[in-house]
Amino acid sequence: MSAVICTVVGVLDDGPQALTPAAQEAIAAADLLIGVQRTLDQFGDLAPGAEQRDLTRATKEVAGWAQAEAGQGRNVVVLASGDPLCHGIGERLSATLGPEKCRVVPAPSLVQVACARLGWPVAEVSIASVHGREAADWCAASATPEHPLSAVLRALRRARRVAVYTTPAHGADWLARQLRAVGFEDEELTLTVASRLGRDDESIVGPLSLAEAATWQGANPHVALIDRSRIADGTLFGNAEEAFAQRQPHRGLITKREARAVALASLELTPASRVWDIGTGSGAVAIEAARLCPDGHVWAIERHPEDLAIAEANRRRWRVGNLTLVGGTAPEGLEHWQDPDAVFIGGSGGALEVLIDRVVGRLRPGGRLVINLVTLENLQRATTRLDAAARAGLIRWQAVQLQAQRTQELAGMRSFRAENPVWICTAHKSGEAS
Repeated sequence: MSAVICTVVGVLDDGPQALTPAAQEAIAAADLLIGVQRTLDQFGDLAPGAEQRDLTRATKEVAGWAQAEAGQGRNVVVLASGDPLCHGIGERLSATLGPEKCRVVPAPSLVQVACARLGWPVAEVSIASVHGREAADWCAASATPEHPLSAVLRALRRARRVAVYTTPAHGADWLARQLRAVGFEDEELTLTVASRLGRDDESIVGPLSLAEAATWQGANPHVALIDRSRIADGTLFGNAEEAFAQRQPHRGLITKREARAVALASLELTPASRVWDIGTGSGAVAIEAARLCPDGHVWAIERHPEDLAIAEANRRRWRVGNLTLVGGTAPEGLEHWQDPDAVFIGGSGGALEVLIDRVVGRLRPGGRLVINLVTLENLQRATTRLDAAARAGLIRWQAVQLQAQRTQELAGMRSFRAENPVWICTAHKSGEAS
């Protein structure tokens, strides 16, 4: 077995007396003790001869410190909060140094302690963290997978109860305001705030409504515990048109249920897919794609301001947070989006050929392009361009003509009324799926 470069010891704020013998022995053997200053002050006396080094604002440097000091024969110990491998520095160190060179001595995580206070079974709780760089408030136009709120929203899709590690800049009040911006109503979610766990001034506040939590002022560190049990999950895709706001009078600015279901199936989405929706209209495809990809992200663009406002209203109605919704005419702006696994073109603004070329170039290997068409002219333009890409060995493609009929009342009886036919072209990019 390779020599251990550092030992990461989990500690809690209930003091040295609560440490296990293994944790006490590891700290006592340290030549270099690394941790935030508050932790060093609390546990440093256990290693009276050790050098102490504050890691505040230097988390990325700790692995390098450990390697350098271990190379000089020094015993390096890093103090971490709770379970170092639960959204803690242990994850970074183990990944950088290798698990065989990074010994971890865990304590109960803060989430475990908080759940114990509330009587929540930890196995039923999803865990997220808003640690990292400070970010502007969440909004649909600038939402990205890297935004601190994104991890929380992904966790909320997986579980009815979510525990969130907060920071002084991104605390429970900030979290509540961001969730309201996504579209959650004040009484749909509740937040409980567990502050300074294990200390004499420990505090458990809640459950609070989002409005109450948005103005909460309390101490750090704290864990925010979200309960969304009052919200029904709803249908993931194939919702009726009436479930979405549309421009009135009705002008067909929404992909009909039957065509939407076939298009989404043709995209072959996974839970982590990255998706583009070009010409999103009312946003129905983008919203249902986002719901089908809880660990992924959707970028959508719409050139008509009125329709963009309707799409934003629909996004709020469905409380979709993994959707970046912007105004503009593609292909302008697409260069700022991450390369996609799947692309849907519902409207081209007269630039269909250019869009096909751009999308085929940006699709990840194994990615899929789906184009819904309702005019013969656009069908001819699309197939010509797709044929050119196929001859170049970039894609293979096929088309489906979808003709749906719906029942209607007729003289006290029922008959079928035909919907406009839709041609659905599906292109598959060469290469292994991402």
